[in-house]
Amino acid sequence: MTTNPSSPQGEPPASRRVAAALRALIESGELSPGDVLPSERGLSEQFGVARNTAREAVRLLADEGLVIAKHGKGVFVREEPRLLRFGSERYSQKIREETGLSPYRAEVSKQGRTARVDCTSITRVPAPALVAERLFLPTESEVARRENWYYADDEPVQCGVTYIPWHIAQGSVLGDSANLGPGSLYARFDELGYPIKVIREEISARMPRISEKEALKIPDGVPVIEVIHTGINHEGTPFEVTIFTMRADTNGLDYTIPVED
Repeated sequence: MTTNPSSPQGEPPASRRVAAALRALIESGELSPGDVLPSERGLSEQFGVARNTAREAVRLLADEGLVIAKHGKGVFVREEPRLLRFGSERYSQKIREETGLSPYRAEVSKQGRTARVDCTSITRVPAPALVAERLFLPTESEVARRENWYYADDEPVQCGVTYIPWHIAQGSVLGDSANLGPGSLYARFDELGYPIKVIREEISARMPRISEKEALKIPDGVPVIEVIHTGINHEGTPFEVTIFTMRADTNGLDYTIPVED
């Protein structure tokens, strides 16, 4: 490992060359996910740089999402995402009936982790333009808005805000109760004549907003995955839109999709 990253004229700053050396160790596997980096003092001695230079090198790696600082414990090589979203099977009626669980709880359980979902609010609101468009609703139509926060082993991993046309949610638990019963949301839709048969999911990535960063405890440099999910019934009618905001360091997406002729 390089021990004297001095900065002759025209070469990158020492902090960037220390970061490059550490990055190479991470990418080669010499530093594995979960390994702790040397302290600032250790790095400064190892590379022959000032401690503030070592600190800046670590910050550069954190901004790339390669390492994570844990207060009082040190800086660790970030572990690969382990919680997968199985788009092609998570809404399966068979799985829902066999387990009695919501798609998220069944998915997390399948991966050997413990799920928790907190429904923090249920309100009746005008449909945002993005939602109205996907639900084929006139602008400003009213919808039930359900906000849920999702945890795996008590670690926050995603937020989901579900919008349901008010004419569907009115008079049912969909519009006023956090407790949706066995099979959760999609079992209740099924009972109301809206079985989920097709899903549309629009996936993008962005940096988190400050409120999301705080609520999801997102480390520096980590983006979020945004999934705009639309549930569609057997008649081709969209009946719910959920906007998921997912930590990119703790979530992955796994889809198996038939190819059309």
